Amino acid sequence: MTSKERAALRAKANPLEPIIQIGKEGISDNLIAQIDDALDTRELIKIRVHLETAPEAPRAFADKVAAATQAEVIQVIGGVIVLYREADEARMMAKKKQRGSGTAKATARKKVKIKGLRQRQKEKEAKNPYAKYDRPKRGK
Repeated sequence: MTSKERAALRAKANPLEPIIQIGKEGISDNLIAQIDDALDTRELIKIRVHLETAPEAPRAFADKVAAATQAEVIQVIGGVIVLYREADEARMMAKKKQRGSGTAKATARKKVKIKGLRQRQKEKEAKNPYAKYDRPKRGK
């Protein structure tokens, strides 16, 4: 990556908010998976490292995360890391297949019909003829 491309990505990252935080636990497999998913959808992300509690320096975290996700470190300033990875459709499709997003459970959804007050009252009266005396009084 050239310095001009890196400068353009720094400019794009300037208004972004950090979406992932690294704290006293450091880097875990779940954190790597979360960063990987974020890079697939956004390409350019910011990560905040809590300097008081983190076990390592932000630069060390940046190098580890970049190696694990095949991303590029754009910049590390203070406790903020900016990573970039170009989106790859083939990788995203492979992840979806691995997760099993096309299973019957995921595709079959229960349809919910929302009923209003009058509909519920009619159903209640159909089940119990004395329910009409439970109607709320109007206008008084």
